[in-house]
Amino acid sequence: MPDEPLLPPQPPESKPDEGQGAAVAERQLARTEPPRMYQVVLLNDDYTPMEFVVMVLQEYFNRDLEASTQIMLKIHHEGRGVCGVFSKDVAATKVELVLAAARRSGHPLQCIMEVA
Repeated sequence: MPDEPLLPPQPPESKPDEGQGAAVAERQLARTEPPRMYQVVLLNDDYTPMEFVVMVLQEYFNRDLEASTQIMLKIHHEGRGVCGVFSKDVAATKVELVLAAARRSGHPLQCIMEVA
């Protein structure tokens, strides 16, 4: 074996009649569904000031003063109001941010997320 060149292994030779029992897999298009969306909802209470709710809507949901005031009034009159619709992770983060801000300010404001 001295000085013999090393060659890569060769595949076995196939016979012409081989492969007749082979199955051909058809390519199927994989359809992915869009992610579920969640709405972030503020719930009314008798203690949280309206100004704080408007500030939360402006700061955490990028609403202008007019839209924030309208949502706050909806919360006040109907008991709940949708702040926005987001993917699951974004909605959960916004809920936590709002709850933390309410706790820091000493308000019992409740914020939840629901499947849209």
